[in-house]
Amino acid sequence: MNTTLKIGLVSISDRASSGVYQDAGLPALHDWFTRALRSPWQSITRLIPDEQALIEATLIELADREACHLILTTGGTGPAPRDVTPEATLAVAHKVMPGFGEQMRAVSLKFVPTAILSRQVGVIRGKSLILNLPGQPKAIKETLDGIFAAVPYCIDLIGGPTIETNPEIITAFRPKSA
Repeated sequence: MNTTLKIGLVSISDRASSGVYQDAGLPALHDWFTRALRSPWQSITRLIPDEQALIEATLIELADREACHLILTTGGTGPAPRDVTPEATLAVAHKVMPGFGEQMRAVSLKFVPTAILSRQVGVIRGKSLILNLPGQPKAIKETLDGIFAAVPYCIDLIGGPTIETNPEIITAFRPKSA
């Protein structure tokens, strides 16, 4: 079995994907994982517009063809008409993992009252865990700091590689019986 963790990183933004401004989501994600992971990992990145069919196709490509163990999206989770990331994520899901969405909102509510507007979801497709993160770098870090302790064990349970973390950033939690 390949022990390198494959992470799909997808920034979803009409304006960043068309060059109106520089995408900040992908660099923020890459920075967090560079600091947090001790295990070998590689990322496959995509910068795409808020188009549901394209988001779905990208998630399917990363899960089914690229065999990413973890796929993180950033952006497109609010109530605006073009925010369709959760719908696209749910459309490709085999299992919904509601605890991730609940915890991401709980974490964000500690920082901003508008976190209640977030519609982030977590799902499993095949052997891939897919999580929707917020779009702003500060919120990406806060959210990952608040949820990632549970991610390595989830990846274990769905057949992915063992993920070792840097305890100065985040400590992976595994039950003693695992």
